Amino acid sequence: MGQISYGLQDKVVLITGGSRGIGLEIARYCLAEKAAVVICGRKQDGLDAAVESLGEPGEDVLAVPAHIGKEDDVDRLFALIEESFSRLDVLINNVGMNIMTASIVDTEPSLWRKIIDTNLTGTYLCSRKAAALMKRQKGGKIVTISSVAARRATSAMGVYGVAKAGVEMMTAVLAAELAADNIQVNAVAPAMVRTDFSRPFWSNESLYKDIVSTIPMGRIADPVDVVHPVLFLASEGAGFITGQTIVVDGGATII
Repeated sequence: MGQISYGLQDKVVLITGGSRGIGLEIARYCLAEKAAVVICGRKQDGLDAAVESLGEPGEDVLAVPAHIGKEDDVDRLFALIEESFSRLDVLINNVGMNIMTASIVDTEPSLWRKIIDTNLTGTYLCSRKAAALMKRQKGGKIVTISSVAARRATSAMGVYGVAKAGVEMMTAVLAAELAADNIQVNAVAPAMVRTDFSRPFWSNESLYKDIVSTIPMGRIADPVDVVHPVLFLASEGAGFITGQTIVVDGGATII
């Protein structure tokens, strides 16, 4: 995993949606840093597979089934963290859902709520609970995964883009509200990342060529390209950075 170190040893790190994709890779790097890692996901079998993939004994990874869009699940998740560790140093809001949608005006309200609840409301619920713990311990880091969809109107991704734009504004508002408590709140906004989530796009050779033609660096991101900015923002090296969103897109949004 290279020689970069982020000083996370003995830190307690919660990664929502940590059972696969970017979240799982973040968990892997946090464990390599000797952090205590908590991951959550909706499906127990996915969490079990993640723990096995991480190759760590149970006491190093706390895997909790939870739907972050449901307040009761979030309350239970944070109660377990408090019971197990009595603190939380880093929250990484990684859970996201992108269902291809019709135009916003043609999207059914039930689908709107599903996408908003997972991407925006879930981030609010987790950030709220994390902030209460971090205020008590007089410091902490909140890092949220956004998307370039928050900055660009894209067909079939309108509701997702609205949710992620809300995430970025919430990042700024929380940063202002929590600065006096020594809690830094930031976000990372990647373009397409090579995960199972986006496989239908990058596994199609013709479609992939069309996508990378819009990216100056000539490729889509790998999960590790997102991991490093996230861990930087979770580190003491980012102690005077708050309310910011780092775009990880290979230069796509500059052209």
